[in-house]
Amino acid sequence: MYARRKSFLVVVASVEAAIGLGLLVLPSIPFALLLGLESTAAEALLVGRIAGAALLAIGVASWMARGDALNRSLLGLLTGILIYNTAVSILLVYAGAILKMTGGLLWPTVAFHAILAGWGGLLLRGIPDELHGETQDS
Repeated sequence: MYARRKSFLVVVASVEAAIGLGLLVLPSIPFALLLGLESTAAEALLVGRIAGAALLAIGVASWMARGDALNRSLLGLLTGILIYNTAVSILLVYAGAILKMTGGLLWPTVAFHAILAGWGGLLLRGIPDELHGETQDS
């Protein structure tokens, strides 16, 4: 299970940190590739840069945790990544199907995040029950 968790965290770290840096530096490029936006308002660019900072943080946290033993902090990180990937998948499907915002990388990105959500969910299923319960410090 350790090797699967480590592989998962390395993939998350690599992809999210790279996309985060892209959004921080040139948010208009990921917007064009993902959502097909040719011009982007200053407000959207700012929000894109904020999202980039968040993705970079997820990437760094995942990279730093890749070799950690299983503990409650790692459980929290894995749960947060699961929530993130599930939400991103749903929001991008909404953007494409309802808002008709589609770039060349939209559907591959939806599939990628759905795969990560599934992979993360499987990793969480394998975590012992005692890590899910409350612990009392004396």
